[in-house]
Amino acid sequence: MTHTGLFIGGAWRDSGDGATVDVENPATGEVLASVADATSADGLAALTAAHEAQRQWAATPARARGEILRAAFELLTERREQFAALMTAEMGKPLAEARGEVAYGAEFFRWFAEEAVRTGGTWSPSPDGATRLLTMRQPVGPALLVTPWNFPLAMGTRKIGAAVAAGCTMVVKPATQTPLTMLALAGLLGEAGLPAGVLNVVTTTRTAELVEPLVRDPRTRKLSFTGSTPVGRLLMEQSAEQLLRLSLELGGNAPFLVFGDADLDAAVDGAMAAKMRNTGQACTAANRFLVHKSVAAEFTARFTDRMAALRVGVDVGPLIDAAARSKVAALVDDAVALGAKVLCGGSSVGDAGYFYAPTLLTDVPPEAELNRQEIFGPVAPIATFTDEDEAVARAGDTEFGLVAYVFTRELSRAVRVSEALQTGMVGVNQGVVSHPAAPFGGVKASGFGREGGAEGINEYLQTKYVGLAI
Repeated sequence: MTHTGLFIGGAWRDSGDGATVDVENPATGEVLASVADATSADGLAALTAAHEAQRQWAATPARARGEILRAAFELLTERREQFAALMTAEMGKPLAEARGEVAYGAEFFRWFAEEAVRTGGTWSPSPDGATRLLTMRQPVGPALLVTPWNFPLAMGTRKIGAAVAAGCTMVVKPATQTPLTMLALAGLLGEAGLPAGVLNVVTTTRTAELVEPLVRDPRTRKLSFTGSTPVGRLLMEQSAEQLLRLSLELGGNAPFLVFGDADLDAAVDGAMAAKMRNTGQACTAANRFLVHKSVAAEFTARFTDRMAALRVGVDVGPLIDAAARSKVAALVDDAVALGAKVLCGGSSVGDAGYFYAPTLLTDVPPEAELNRQEIFGPVAPIATFTDEDEAVARAGDTEFGLVAYVFTRELSRAVRVSEALQTGMVGVNQGVVSHPAAPFGGVKASGFGREGGAEGINEYLQTKYVGLAI
């Protein structure tokens, strides 16, 4: 099932200059495969294929588009083990988590298969009765989809499912570190009946050289990007030239609030899920743990025991590469130098691969870099608060606003705090908020636009109004 070429116009091909790039297993440092390293000309060829397929694809009945997505859901579900093994090999997540991602990612195909037929417009008389007001929703056109390495399947299905359902063709640029899953997914969608040219996949190390011409090309009408805030800002600047429709899912710095009345069993379970999912390499990962002073000691002791019990290489996968591990180590070292205490972990593990021990820190001062930066690793810093206002203020003391987690038994507090938090999502008494039927996205420097839910397909549709005189 592993393809290594570019997928353009329904055919596999080498890059224009024959260049390739190695894909590394982060658990061992060994090379898994070499994939085509696309040039800017290859990217434009992919856009040409998408542009040429757009008219016919937009005219394809919504039911037919939905049936293709349903077939893709069933194929992906059948091949859960193969896709999970491939993700574990190229990204490093434990096999159990990889299986979970396949199930989660497949659900986006099923969800948008059902949404494809629900994009109708409106019909109404004008107030003066002389005109009928008709609105319809139509696909925006060819879309450029740029996906990250940390969820190589689900971040693809979340975008592709919505675009297919809406009637948009696509050029997908997966992350250099984890291209194999997306290439395998392209092959699967072809088997499911997706016509040639609707989905095109280009893998490259020359990202800026390939992406910028596509963003500036008038044939591109939509950009959906998941990645860092600095890159998102740059893409937004570039997209201004063509006034592209934008969806940007960027960085996070999620606060995890534990109030004095919280169910501590649920809070610790939620903390493990919010922190250790994907070894902490998730934009939704809890980055700052803020715990009420009355329960801080007990919560910290329970959380430390759970973190210390995790087995590196079994329960906890590697970080994606050497640079990622070095960043995590530098953030921990900075906090410790400023007075933080290490209750468990705090160091790299093993000679092979890029493993870092699950780490819990207390007494982390506000000026520590890991309070401002997205950690993207298995490190949990704990600080305390005394009242609700302080908790909300400290939670919002960041430029980011993707997600927050709140643990409390008091319903009125859950509502108050959820309304006050400056985030696009809030998890109340749960450590995972992502769901195909829910809108995913943030505010402030975490971006804008929503993926999943009823809102997800709207990012790929535009409204046309027709006035009918009678």
